[in-house]
Amino acid sequence: MVAMQIPAPGAALRRIERPIPDPGPGELLIEVAACGVCRTDLHVLDGEISAHYPIIPGHEIVGRVAARGTDVEGFAIGQRVGVPWLGHTCDICSYCRAGRENLCDAPLFTGATRDGGYASHAIADARYCFDLPDCFSDVEAAPLLCAGLIGWRALRLAGPANVIGLYGFGAAAHILAQVARHQQRTVYAFTRYGDTAGQDFARSLGCAWAGGSSEKPPALLDAALIFAPAGELVPRALRSVKKGGRVICAGIHMSDIPSFPYADLWEERQILSVANLTREDGTSFFELIGGMELHIVTQSFPLDQANQALQSLREGRVKGAAVLVPPMPTA
Repeated sequence: MVAMQIPAPGAALRRIERPIPDPGPGELLIEVAACGVCRTDLHVLDGEISAHYPIIPGHEIVGRVAARGTDVEGFAIGQRVGVPWLGHTCDICSYCRAGRENLCDAPLFTGATRDGGYASHAIADARYCFDLPDCFSDVEAAPLLCAGLIGWRALRLAGPANVIGLYGFGAAAHILAQVARHQQRTVYAFTRYGDTAGQDFARSLGCAWAGGSSEKPPALLDAALIFAPAGELVPRALRSVKKGGRVICAGIHMSDIPSFPYADLWEERQILSVANLTREDGTSFFELIGGMELHIVTQSFPLDQANQALQSLREGRVKGAAVLVPPMPTA
């Protein structure tokens, strides 16, 4: 197998080759067809979140089952599957027993604490693999495994919000805007200052308004969902939500939130964070989008251009989602 590996925090990814592994009990060997490039991969690269180095990043994996370990049920050889960020939980801690496996005390995370999908092959815990709707190609399906799932969990935490604001209009927001519109919600998009192309993109996907992150929306929000890893957006979002409104921080890492007056939080406004996902988030999300028209915008890169893809994401030059495509297997 071939892969792009992070040797240490801050180091450029390097190409490696090693034997294709055998799946252990309860595991699948997956021949990777596509792997999304997520901002979390940048946080792993920069050492901003806990990871085991050297590590093969990538947690938006789409591929086909090449081999099964013992004790695997429900998956056939050749079946297409998706592998998300949450790659394993203990099933015994108080959070797992309470149905909150996203907060497990002993989890493994794909592409951070277990090798991920910047590779031709990957090993995954079968319990945390998803069957994917047939209406999406491999490249289109890849960003659904994190950008889609985390966005979906964030939207659910927003509750019955009729008017929502999306701060940071990248991979997650461009999917979520369409899901929210499908649910008859009004969506406002907030982009970097002066990003007129991003604002036009947001409006093309059904957003009722798009502007810079420091601008006031046309009306107060019921909820604000923040995907950009910028802590200064939290006070701005608080000032844009109604009494009783919610600000949802949807990233795994964010810069420090600056101080703000209590008056901005008062009147029962809330600040919540999204941590990982549950398997139920996945099954409910894929059931929903399998029955709707969803336009997923992607930019594909060959696997060996993973460094370039990450740099394009860092600089905000990716429209929609970046996706790595490994070389075709030889006969």
